Amino acid sequence: MTRIGKRGLLGLAGAALAAPAFAQGTFPTRTVNMIVPFAAGGPTDTVARLIAQAMSTSLGQTVVVENVGGAGGTLGAQRCAQARPDGYTILMHHIGMATIPTLYRRLAYDPINGFETIGLVTEVPMTLIGRNGLPAQTMTELAALVRREGEKLNYANAGIGAASHLCGLLLQQALGTKMTTVPYRGTGPAMNDLLAGTVDLMCDQTTNTTEQIKSGSVRGFAATTPERIAALPDLPTAAQGGLPGFEVSVWHGLYAPKGTPAPVITRLNQALVTALQDANVGTRFAALGTAPVPVARATPDAHRAFWQADIAKWRPLIQAAGQYAD
Repeated sequence: MTRIGKRGLLGLAGAALAAPAFAQGTFPTRTVNMIVPFAAGGPTDTVARLIAQAMSTSLGQTVVVENVGGAGGTLGAQRCAQARPDGYTILMHHIGMATIPTLYRRLAYDPINGFETIGLVTEVPMTLIGRNGLPAQTMTELAALVRREGEKLNYANAGIGAASHLCGLLLQQALGTKMTTVPYRGTGPAMNDLLAGTVDLMCDQTTNTTEQIKSGSVRGFAATTPERIAALPDLPTAAQGGLPGFEVSVWHGLYAPKGTPAPVITRLNQALVTALQDANVGTRFAALGTAPVPVARATPDAHRAFWQADIAKWRPLIQAAGQYAD
């Protein structure tokens, strides 16, 4: 080998080693756009803005939240999937990323292979609640009531694909019976009818139910989590009430378009992990009835594995119900 050839190879090797480090070290050089596929002011928007602010500090560039709502979160997801894969467009989405592949049979983007995972962010617990006056006081009594009355009972949800809808599907599967499902255009109207006694049952995030349960405005039956919720220590888990496996939470994760360079994903993940360890984020999340995920669950690989497992969990339930969003 000639002397020039050796230098050439050394130069190529040096460039190969330096390129990822350079990309990781210089990204980002401008504003990063974080898409939220829902309206401003909602739970996912709140989570996104807390994380965006903390990530801005770590990245040294502003992370701006852009709300692109509509079509059950698919419009914003499509915007991200079709964006340039350079790390400057990212997506904050919730459990819908696991149900969209089944709920929507015709999409203009690939809902699974169109994204790189950056990391999980948080899991918001859910609670099963009922109207006051319902002839059941405990989860065991409620299970017996639902099995006995079936479709005579009304179950409210915030619309097809909403977490409350998914929770209802899982509940009916666990109890081996069906109730009359009453879909609403959002959590607010559904909660209003539950408070008024128009409907019997509902399942929703702690961010929307904790104060209602504490005040006695609704009757809390169970938390859909493996352990009791700190803000509601007297509320048993579904497993403690005789329904093991009835577990669902509204998790959030961060995504980038497919093909985003690995060093950029690494840099974004580092900023996310730093944000999850931020004291202010922890405090604000606690006020919402949730907490940042452990660092081990915030890696891209852990995120993708969890996401894929959740797709597999919800697909047969949605298909059995035969309720599609398109």
